[in-house]
Amino acid sequence: MHSFLRAVGFEQMNNTQLDQILSKVAEQPNYMNMAKDSQGNQFIEYSKDFGNSIGITVCGSYLENGMFEMDYYYPYFRGSKITIEEQIEVEKHADKESYAVVCDDIKIGVTLIFFLQNVADYLKRKTAWKNKFLSKEYVTLSGLSLGGKIILPINKSETQVLKKDQITQERNHLIAAARDGDEDAIESLTLEDIDMYTILSRRVMNEDILSIVDSYFMPYGVESDQYSVLGEILNVCHIENRLTHQKICVLTIDTNDLIYDICINEEDLLGEPVVGRRFKGNIWMQGCINLNN
Repeated sequence: MHSFLRAVGFEQMNNTQLDQILSKVAEQPNYMNMAKDSQGNQFIEYSKDFGNSIGITVCGSYLENGMFEMDYYYPYFRGSKITIEEQIEVEKHADKESYAVVCDDIKIGVTLIFFLQNVADYLKRKTAWKNKFLSKEYVTLSGLSLGGKIILPINKSETQVLKKDQITQERNHLIAAARDGDEDAIESLTLEDIDMYTILSRRVMNEDILSIVDSYFMPYGVESDQYSVLGEILNVCHIENRLTHQKICVLTIDTNDLIYDICINEEDLLGEPVVGRRFKGNIWMQGCINLNN
């Protein structure tokens, strides 16, 4: 059973119940898409919504006798807005016809890897590209979380906010220059990181780390598309799984100027989510490439 089913409102199911739900997805989908996979075989995607923007996708193919054979399934949550516009690289997973997308986003400072939701759309357009690198594409990111907590915000004055924005812009320019091979920019970033480490080492002796670090975005565990995040809550809404009637909390968060939506089962969220507070937790990052642009 997929561990992130709980994030979209499915839990405490046995294998028989899960098989019934997956059969319902394949027999009564809200969305169906098909394409030729990397081996030239037919690839079919069935998706069924069980609530606003949440559901399950079943992927597979039809056998010669006309029976549908499932290859794999996954729970999904669709984000509401375009998160990034960057050059991306698409890599196929070794064991199945699923894909990971890799991009370098200046804002978060790490290589971002996420699970691709619209595989069939990508396979249809794949022949138009000569290699696995795509020019700048619009990407909508979304995260599924199995556990998180609400943290109070850091009290900042208007001057501090403006200063932080200015520092962030200057750092982004330096990172962009460093990526192009500017040695002066690389040296400046190195010295800046050393100074930052020194300041943090001194402050952490007397202050709580969450009162120093406003937000973060870093890899979590051994899975390449899972992250530990801390970010400011920009919007909160609640949805319900229509089949199980479990309540799901949807949060729009800002992590290092990367704005995206996450969903979490209300039973797994500690604290009261309010705009302006912060969310701290671990997420599985998914994403959809807008291939129509």
